[in-house]
Amino acid sequence: MIVIGLTGSIGMGKSTTAQMFSDEGLEVWNADLAIEKLYKKQNIIDKIADTFPGLISDKALDRQKMRALFLKNPEALSKLENIIHPFVKQDMTDFIANSKGPIVVLDVPLLFETGLHKHVDKVIVVTVPFDVQKARVMDRGKMTKSQFISILSRQLPDVEKRRRADYVIDTQTFSGARSQVRHIISDLTHA
Repeated sequence: MIVIGLTGSIGMGKSTTAQMFSDEGLEVWNADLAIEKLYKKQNIIDKIADTFPGLISDKALDRQKMRALFLKNPEALSKLENIIHPFVKQDMTDFIANSKGPIVVLDVPLLFETGLHKHVDKVIVVTVPFDVQKARVMDRGKMTKSQFISILSRQLPDVEKRRRADYVIDTQTFSGARSQVRHIISDLTHA
């Protein structure tokens, strides 16, 4: 089995590209969705409450309070990551162990930042020019420029991600990206 790590900075088209791999019949694990599920588990809520009691409201994680805390205190984010990342890694490991196909894709926004790139056979980075990336994020209407810059500051720069990649997919056009996805699958299945 070939394990692909798919990554890219915010607004680069990673989720859409992950869907393209799924459309081609590959099993895809999504780190963000795994985290969402984990944040609903009582044992994890309890661990978070021990460190951040103010983030729990009605026995659930209050996402607005969490975002506000992390904007003011970046060190708090590291503490939360130390709590949640072992569970995320276990969920990922279970996914790989239960997968049936010859190729699986791990959709991980912070693949390099969390060290998960060490657990994959190939790394694919999705990319677009900065102006396209910024426009995509701002067009969503869900964050401010300062929030966007804050997120970028916690991510490995795009140029460094591309340097470390086995494959790079340009997502400026989705038809071009789909063609690149198919080429990569063909390359890996005929290697």
